[in-house]
Amino acid sequence: MAVRGLLASQLWIAVFLLLFVHGFSFYLPGVAPQDFQKGDLLKVKVNKLTSTKTQLPYSYYSLPYCHPQSIVDSAENLGEVLRGDRIENSPYEFKMREHQMCNILCLITLNAKTAKSFKEKIDDEYRVNMILDNLPLVVPFRRQDQESIIYQDGYPVGLRGQYAGSKDEKHFIHNHLAFTVKFHKDLQTDSARIVGFEVKPFSVKHEYEGKWEGKKTRLTTCDPHAKRTVSNSESPQEVEDKKDIIFTYDVEFQESDIKWASRWDTYLLMADDQIHWFSIVNSLMIVLFLSGMVAMIMLRTLYRDISKYNQLETQEEAQEETGWKLVHGDVFRPPVYSDLLCVYVGTGVQFFGMILVTMIFAVLGFLSPSNRGGLMTAMLLLWVFMGLFAGYSSARLYKMFKGTEWKKITIKTAFMFPAVVSAIFFVLNTLIWGEKSSGAVPFGTMFALVLLWFGISVPLVFVGSYVGFKKPAIEDPVKTNKIPRQIPEQAWYMNPVFSILIGGILPFGAVFIELFFILTSIWLHQFYYIFGFLFIVFLILIVTCAEITIVLCYFQLCSEDYHWWWRSYLTSGSSALYLFLYAAFYFFTKLDITKLVSGILYFGYMLIVSYAFFVLTGTIGFYACFWFTRLIYSSVKID
Repeated sequence: MAVRGLLASQLWIAVFLLLFVHGFSFYLPGVAPQDFQKGDLLKVKVNKLTSTKTQLPYSYYSLPYCHPQSIVDSAENLGEVLRGDRIENSPYEFKMREHQMCNILCLITLNAKTAKSFKEKIDDEYRVNMILDNLPLVVPFRRQDQESIIYQDGYPVGLRGQYAGSKDEKHFIHNHLAFTVKFHKDLQTDSARIVGFEVKPFSVKHEYEGKWEGKKTRLTTCDPHAKRTVSNSESPQEVEDKKDIIFTYDVEFQESDIKWASRWDTYLLMADDQIHWFSIVNSLMIVLFLSGMVAMIMLRTLYRDISKYNQLETQEEAQEETGWKLVHGDVFRPPVYSDLLCVYVGTGVQFFGMILVTMIFAVLGFLSPSNRGGLMTAMLLLWVFMGLFAGYSSARLYKMFKGTEWKKITIKTAFMFPAVVSAIFFVLNTLIWGEKSSGAVPFGTMFALVLLWFGISVPLVFVGSYVGFKKPAIEDPVKTNKIPRQIPEQAWYMNPVFSILIGGILPFGAVFIELFFILTSIWLHQFYYIFGFLFIVFLILIVTCAEITIVLCYFQLCSEDYHWWWRSYLTSGSSALYLFLYAAFYFFTKLDITKLVSGILYFGYMLIVSYAFFVLTGTIGFYACFWFTRLIYSSVKID
């Protein structure tokens, strides 16, 4: 009672402190629609600068852009901070449904340091991200091979190229932004809701008459009085030391038939559904093939084996038989490193619960894309609370293996996987911090993550283990012999390494097409919200892992090799190796990363993802094989 009371009090204290540290901003289900009247003030917020070449985000004001009198950071949830989002206010202000032309923001004079900063960001193809009414800024463009319009998130800081016959490449900055705000009008109330936020960036070497008078200055290159707007024929603004750069913008309001509830469809429905359906069909073919094999084993071979074993009349006949029945006295013998197996199984259950609940929430629409970082925040919180099931699963398996020190196995379950991931994450975060990137996790967030781990996850693992260990041990369907049976020499194709590597190919093959879209959304900064497809692929992955493990486990037992515990885990878990190899292939064929730090970040994060995938798929295969062996050995008569 004292232990339970202590754990409960520690859990509630941790929850309170965690909410206090992060301002109760872990998860917001979405943003309510906001109605704007004509003339209402609209304030644009700025977000991080991002690049697919470096994968290192920077805050908007890390470059000497025009800034308001005071820079105010917006409240961000845990997921946004981990993503490197830094949302701040900006001097860009619109009036609802009132067109504006050639608005002057400010004039800045570059020095050697600021010019170098702009050039570096242009060379690394950084893009500026902005937000209006919680909608991200996009640049529309039309592909040559498609009639539909494609949108890119954010606009480029600038461009590099030759101009006016010059042989040398120069850097030019996008200093004029032509915004287009799309709105859906309510005919009854005359109010409007924002449903689109687009921009066309220009590089213009602005000129003006007389003295510089701030926003009152009259530009000759962009004059609202003369109704002269910026065009691509203007001279571009070069980035050089001691150069003056004038930042300007236009804003145009367009009425749209898109309703507020559907405004994210433009961003989320850009992927080709036909490719996703091809992925589903490809995965289903693998599942059907495996299901046929499993059905053949279960309905024909096993039924025949069980009938034959149960009809044997004499001990001499039983001794003449070969196959999986002969190892009944050893098949449930605890494996070597059984403690480690219990830990990995418990961690896999924790992952499985987290992903399953996240998928269900996402499919039902609870994770709104308007809540940036909501998906990551939800996954972190679910991981923490699923520690209850991790402790329970590991303790139940540990007790079945006749283990007695449940606290020891609990501590290993609570700390082993998070400790490995935390070590890798800390090294990567140090590299990001060394690059002065906004992607570096600040101390307050690191403290919150540690608090989640030690204050909530660890106590829940202890609670789950306590409950699991108090339950009666799982009884084996057959008795285990005291002396281990000698395993006969195995054929080359039953070699553990070979069969394990073969077993991982099919689970990976069931998901690799969808994996391409996931990697693209993460590393090329594209939207991915097709959770319906992803949920189907996840179910197919579960079935594939279970079936391939059952098939190979049956062949192993028929070869009188009873060391199936670890092999069942590693068979489906080896798909993580192919995932990491595919990630390396994707890095060299699809990404344009040249910096060493960026490459280390990519492979470091993909190593964490592959490790998590190993734990997940390995646990699915283990439980499938565990159920299968208990089923077949409980179906035969053992003398």
